[in-house]
Amino acid sequence: MSKSKVLFTSKLTPEAVVEIYKALGHELSGNVAVKLHSGEVGNQNFIRPAFLKPMIDYVNGTIVECNTAYEGKRNTTEAHWETMKYHGWTDIAKVDIMDEDGEMELPVHNHKQITVNYVGDHLKNYDSMLVLSHFKGHPMGGYGGALKNMSIGIASSHGKAHIHGAGEPEKIWTADHDSFLEAMADADESIMSYMKDKLVFINIMCNMSVDCDCCAVAEDPKIKDIGILASLDPVALDQACVDLVYNSEDEGKKHLIERIESRNGIHTIEAAAEIGIGSREYELVNID
Repeated sequence: MSKSKVLFTSKLTPEAVVEIYKALGHELSGNVAVKLHSGEVGNQNFIRPAFLKPMIDYVNGTIVECNTAYEGKRNTTEAHWETMKYHGWTDIAKVDIMDEDGEMELPVHNHKQITVNYVGDHLKNYDSMLVLSHFKGHPMGGYGGALKNMSIGIASSHGKAHIHGAGEPEKIWTADHDSFLEAMADADESIMSYMKDKLVFINIMCNMSVDCDCCAVAEDPKIKDIGILASLDPVALDQACVDLVYNSEDEGKKHLIERIESRNGIHTIEAAAEIGIGSREYELVNID
């Protein structure tokens, strides 16, 4: 597979998010879903609504999320709506809890672990999607970026357990770890096959704690902010972000690197490339 183009800017402003989207030259049309992380109540690191509002406004998008599969303030539709309002998301855009009315099945064509992915039923209402991800660490996945936001993020509550359990929801916390990482890649394949070329991916590298925005109690970031990246290839995008962490001159990077390596986080990228949804080879284009 040829090298994918990944755009980079060191600017970390709301305007820079729109600028890098425009620079990609791939306009999303129709009813646009914007998949972001609403943030667990108590988390201090999630990207705030004001920062993302200009980008959401530019595509006239609807913020989409699905309920979680673990205890917290986002595990039921009622609680999730309360969190959306509490965190201010409903003040800046339309919001849709996509599995509020159930789920739909998407086939996984090229797979390692799962042959079907369960996503929020409302996905069928959208023509295109902006996967707007906060790149950071993750307690289970090692890191969270475009691949996780698209797989776990778009999965219904049941679908999240299905991925975590590598096809056996009852094994949500006990499945073989690499099998879980591969199941995330499988879920990504189903979304990309369904949405085709109606996807754009943006990763924002700031507030990079070793913990995810899903953690109510999260570690404070140790590594300095890096910038914003965008691509049509989520594999190349996540690989570029990981590489920027490793190549950073900031000593604080060791904490995030330890989290990625201890959870074998790179395996999600490896698996996604192996099943053909993107390339780990990329050309990084600085648009500053």
